[in-house]
Amino acid sequence: MSFQTGHIGLNVSDLDRSRDFYVKVFGFEIVNESDREDRRFALLGFDGALVLTLWQQSEGRFATGLPGLHHLSFQVPDIEAVRRAESVVRELGATLHHDGVVPHGEGASSGGIFFEDPDGIRLEISAPNGAGDRPAPTTGAPTCGFF
Repeated sequence: MSFQTGHIGLNVSDLDRSRDFYVKVFGFEIVNESDREDRRFALLGFDGALVLTLWQQSEGRFATGLPGLHHLSFQVPDIEAVRRAESVVRELGATLHHDGVVPHGEGASSGGIFFEDPDGIRLEISAPNGAGDRPAPTTGAPTCGFF
């Protein structure tokens, strides 16, 4: 038996704000959404395939000190795609860690950007190659522990 992630569901505090953020940064299409006051959600994906569900059913900010999600990572084919996403993240004024593209570790070619969505959920967009020209962050654990 093998498993693969189906889709990811995130609780958000403001559906409109989060939906717009994820559509702009990742280029997601809105597959479906509900505006019912008691059940607000947006299903986001590509070509009709669901990738991410946003549920408006929380308040406050993402709690990094509690058990649960550490960060959500998306891989793109090349570093140019990471840099395009970085431009959008900067344009939106989102919190960007490490001032841009960094490798996953000292001597690694893979890497990307690490940032937060409007609710403080930690996100990564990375590529398998092309980040080795930048120094690795000195804080956090190796690989994806850069927060």
